[in-house]
Amino acid sequence: MDSALKQRIQNDLKLAMRDNDERRKVAIRQVIALIKNAEVEARTDGRGGVLSDADILALIRREIKQHEESLLEARNAGRDDLIADQTAELEVLRSYLPQQMSREEIAEAARQVIAEIGATSPKQQGEVMKVLLPRIKDRADGKLVNEVVRDLLK
Repeated sequence: MDSALKQRIQNDLKLAMRDNDERRKVAIRQVIALIKNAEVEARTDGRGGVLSDADILALIRREIKQHEESLLEARNAGRDDLIADQTAELEVLRSYLPQQMSREEIAEAARQVIAEIGATSPKQQGEVMKVLLPRIKDRADGKLVNEVVRDLLK
């Protein structure tokens, strides 16, 4: 049984092909190849070869990090041709991630956790993070969450 996210990705490929959107096709095909490779690996590991939406999101996040690194290298090298391609592909990849929380939304969630556990000092940041991160999983960057919690506990 295919996950809903995998089905969405496959449908998006069909649309990109119909629209002759070359950059979108390339990015989506990369994701599909990642998924297929991970499914093969899961079969050989005895996990049945079926990936959940969470597994697919983890693959996409890893691909986003690689694209961000490539984009940085392209900028440093002054390669405008690569910058455009990487930026377009990043946009496609990010479209599959859940809507990200704003800094204000993260701060509000952090304040709730701080109140719940009674944190009052920066020494308790780890405790706050341990409770907060599972609640906002996939919807916020860990570095930003860490920064917001640190600021609130000053």
